[in-house]
Amino acid sequence: MLNMGRPNSQSDIYKAIADPTRRSLLRDLSSGEKSVTDLHKPLTISMPALSGHLQILREVDLVKQERRGKQRIYYLNAKPLQEVSQWLTFFEQFWDTKLDSLAIYLATTEKKKPRVKPKK
Repeated sequence: MLNMGRPNSQSDIYKAIADPTRRSLLRDLSSGEKSVTDLHKPLTISMPALSGHLQILREVDLVKQERRGKQRIYYLNAKPLQEVSQWLTFFEQFWDTKLDSLAIYLATTEKKKPRVKPKK
């Protein structure tokens, strides 16, 4: 049986969002609340697997659930993603430096390339 490595604390948000299926669920819920059936439609996983993914997202408080009659409705709680955003923001300085260096390198190598006349 598939072990999804259930997180057990808020610090496991990174583990929770590492999975592509869970990221897909978060994107889907970003447009509004959805029933389990609505969440399952675009996926190619079983309903028990979906329940496991939703449980993991609930445990790190990224997803909330409420009952409406017989249905379970899920909605996104994006607040815990602020921690991830802050963490990524720190590293943007390194990306910007590397991208600037790449742009300079490409500009200088482009100038050094011999121009070849097209054949007629």
